[in-house]
Amino acid sequence: MDGKKKKPLSNVFFIGLISFFGGISQDIFVPILPLYFSNVLGLSKEFIGLAEGLVTSGSSIFKIVAGYLTDKFGKKKPLIFLGYLFSLIARPLLALTAMGSGLLGLRFLDGVGKGMKDPPKDALTADSTVVATRGRGFGIVRMLDTMGSVAGPLILFGLLYLLRNNNAKYHIVLFATAIPLFFTLIILTLKVKETPRVEKPIITVLTAPLPRKFYFFVGITLLFGIGNSSAAFLVLRAQNVGITLLAIPLVYALFNFVYASASVPFGSLSDRIGREKVIMLGWAAYAISYFGFGFATEKYQIWLLFAFYGLYFATTEGVAKAFVADIVPADRRGRAYGIYSTAVGLVSLPAGIIAGLLWDRVGSSAPFFFGGTASLAALLLFIFFYHRTKSREGNQNSAPSFADSRG
Repeated sequence: MDGKKKKPLSNVFFIGLISFFGGISQDIFVPILPLYFSNVLGLSKEFIGLAEGLVTSGSSIFKIVAGYLTDKFGKKKPLIFLGYLFSLIARPLLALTAMGSGLLGLRFLDGVGKGMKDPPKDALTADSTVVATRGRGFGIVRMLDTMGSVAGPLILFGLLYLLRNNNAKYHIVLFATAIPLFFTLIILTLKVKETPRVEKPIITVLTAPLPRKFYFFVGITLLFGIGNSSAAFLVLRAQNVGITLLAIPLVYALFNFVYASASVPFGSLSDRIGREKVIMLGWAAYAISYFGFGFATEKYQIWLLFAFYGLYFATTEGVAKAFVADIVPADRRGRAYGIYSTAVGLVSLPAGIIAGLLWDRVGSSAPFFFGGTASLAALLLFIFFYHRTKSREGNQNSAPSFADSRG
């Protein structure tokens, strides 16, 4: 089914369109949610860290569940629909409860929704293309998704401006998150086509070991991740330094724009100079930006740091996943991605709690100094192992790249 017969990309466009509206819904409220929790509900930074950690953890865990169900039943649209429906329920209801347990439950439900929709959506995109058009197909989906992440904060800015004298502005914004998701579900139901299931023998390789280099990369990523607190703390720090509520969406839109613009160039750079070096650049950018957030005292510095933080995402998000594919044999990559995604997601929970504790008990700069230090430690360990492995492979007259070795 994945042969030379050309498939039209119309299905891919509609998959991208549901991602576009989904991205708008998410980025309408994410930039101001920590401010709503802190300024309106009076919740601690520790609680905010826990809530945002639950979103990432729930998403990572249910990506494994959704991937398994997609392979088992072969149907993608029902799982995608369920994922977006969970978010449609969870986001507006945040405006109707002030109880901590209820808020945590709703944030976790939103994370479950995000985790449920992503694997089947990726599988549906892949099944809607052939090898010759697959890169372009995923590029279309990614482009529309990112456009939604830029449009969302700009719409938020418009809403906050119109509602600037309305005491219920946060609640209205949270209710507004449902509107784009209705468009998403309608397009998914009426325009996106299910792809036929391909019956093929299933080869299980659960007992085959994964390369030691993979486990090292997961371990060092966990070290990095323990200091990688939620972006909610960046928003809180921006307000702490003096960025107004009305300007917060514009700062967030700048971050997304830089991230989107730089992702393809840095992804191409990793093809030329190696994934490891680009990941090193990304972790260095993270350390610089986090130390910068810790030292920042002027509003213009926050704008520059958010833009620089976008470079961190551009150099690591896609490149790290490509790096996993480089060091793990093809027949074991599904399991490797499951382990990697779960590890990254689960560490975000303690990372958020630690950041909140440091903010509340030490000071607003403390989470950023901690995160910068953790990223530097991870970077130095990665550089050491990379050069050691490269030297060993050179002595064995094998490929010089760490990524090319199968261990």
